[in-house]
Amino acid sequence: MHPELHISHRDETGWTVVEIHGEIDVASVPQIREHVLTCIEAGRHRLIVDLMEVPFIDSTGLGVLVSIAKRIRTHVGDLRLVITNPDILQIFHITSLHRALPIYDSVEAAME
Repeated sequence: MHPELHISHRDETGWTVVEIHGEIDVASVPQIREHVLTCIEAGRHRLIVDLMEVPFIDSTGLGVLVSIAKRIRTHVGDLRLVITNPDILQIFHITSLHRALPIYDSVEAAME
């Protein structure tokens, strides 16, 4: 378990909001993957992943988000990200992942 990582989820208005607090890196990805896959296996196929409290994400973290998106799409679900950190947003733009993974500036906006 990554000591600086906190993951929680809540069901809200037809969506499951997964909040991640801490760095998303090679050490934390297994815990994140397990938590989110548990949600998907429980039938939660409309996910909003709240990354507002994530100060850093590496390529392993990006990979797990893409993997989660693919898994959700096999269930005809939807994955949306909430990102407000300019450094994290820049990574998504540099990698062009913003084209594949919808990004919003708040959980409320992602639910619309």
